[in-house]
Amino acid sequence: MKIIGGILGCMVLFAILALALGAGGCANIVNPTGGPRDSLPPRLVTASPDNGSRHFSGNRITLTFDEFVEVKEKEKNIIVNPTPKSTPTIDYKLRVVTVKLRDSLEPNTTYSIHFGRAIRDVNEGNILKNFTYVFSTGGGIDSLRLSGRVVLAQTGKVDSTLIVVLHRSLADSAVTNERPRYVTTLDSLGNFTFENLSPGIYRVYALKDEGNTRKYTSKSQLFAFADSPVDLRSGVQPLSLYAYAEEKESRPGAKKTGQQPAPVQKLSDKDKRLQLQLNTTGTDFDILDTLSMQFVTPLKSFDSLKLHLSDEQFRPLVKYRLLWDSLRRKLTIFYPFAADMRYHIVAEKDFAEDTLGRKLLKNDTISFHGKKESDYGEVRLRFRNLDLGRNPVLLFVQNDAVKYAYPFHNREFQARLFRPGEYELRILYDDNKNGKWDPGEFYEKHRQPEKVFNVKILNSKHRFTVKANWDNDLDFSL
Repeated sequence: MKIIGGILGCMVLFAILALALGAGGCANIVNPTGGPRDSLPPRLVTASPDNGSRHFSGNRITLTFDEFVEVKEKEKNIIVNPTPKSTPTIDYKLRVVTVKLRDSLEPNTTYSIHFGRAIRDVNEGNILKNFTYVFSTGGGIDSLRLSGRVVLAQTGKVDSTLIVVLHRSLADSAVTNERPRYVTTLDSLGNFTFENLSPGIYRVYALKDEGNTRKYTSKSQLFAFADSPVDLRSGVQPLSLYAYAEEKESRPGAKKTGQQPAPVQKLSDKDKRLQLQLNTTGTDFDILDTLSMQFVTPLKSFDSLKLHLSDEQFRPLVKYRLLWDSLRRKLTIFYPFAADMRYHIVAEKDFAEDTLGRKLLKNDTISFHGKKESDYGEVRLRFRNLDLGRNPVLLFVQNDAVKYAYPFHNREFQARLFRPGEYELRILYDDNKNGKWDPGEFYEKHRQPEKVFNVKILNSKHRFTVKANWDNDLDFSL
């Protein structure tokens, strides 16, 4: 029986080995995955002194985290309030961030160090967003706050690179000459919040911080101001600030931009004869545009009686008007051109001479054709709740450039022929009724900029699409 038991045991063992070898031959060998990716930001373990300490009297703060960390873009991210004369020194090593204060601290004052997006873990770059360390040299922590939003007055959009500053000095010159008491940044929606403010009366400004000066130094700088000082002791509602640049920035050597002329329609050889071009696409003319004739070289003489505008049958047209630009290179021809009609410009050979002495060698004709009505779209837009008392102007915008502006006479806009394309719709409240947006003026008049608001359109691109040969009809509730 022992022999039989031994044989059975060997057979069982052999079967187990065979199964193991067979399974091993079919298995795939894979490297360990290492587990899921770490997506958590660093976590503060200890702070010395404690976050929220009172009666702070040192000059060194140590922050210890639960993993190795680094501090990135300190100048861009880290804000100390109240604003110090000398920026603290901030170092990091392994799991520890050290802050060394370089200024003497004011008595009975609440300080905050806002790290923004500066602290992140070494391995994965996970950011500890908006971590703030607060301490007080007195017995209490100031708890007043101020919030609001900053938008660009000319576009109704947001520039999140602007900063908001508070000044204790109520003089206009303070924003140019003095260091602000408090500073904060905007989020992606243009919102800002000040925390741990001390009681008092403050002037509120927003500005593009050029050169990290935190001052308003140029009229080409984006800038906004609150109409009146805010008294935090009485409680303040959220503020709305409208940023503008009083003057356009001028860059030496910058090329001027604008609509490029259409391809040249040459009357003859460019080296011997006068050259000009029309703003047509081939021979097609956009009848919603104004016809213009541009000369390659300025003219020194021109005889309007020798330039003739005619219809398709070469019958002379009347009641058109000619206008030269200051350089005598561009001649604009005002006439109500009709859709799907052919026109001719007949130029006698001596109708003009440029400053190089070039003329035509013979009479010449340029023909063009007004686009068809089906090349345009019909537009009807209705705006509920539109305040006509604020002189609203409807703006059609492409690439942040206003293409068309139409003052409202009622709450409906209608155009039988409109250029196809994608447009942003904005409404300008035109305070001075001059039909265009005007910036503010701070120092002399304390005049706020005129305000532009975006019309919300419920599609993926937030654009109003005008389709050719289509009735483009929409209602809006403002």
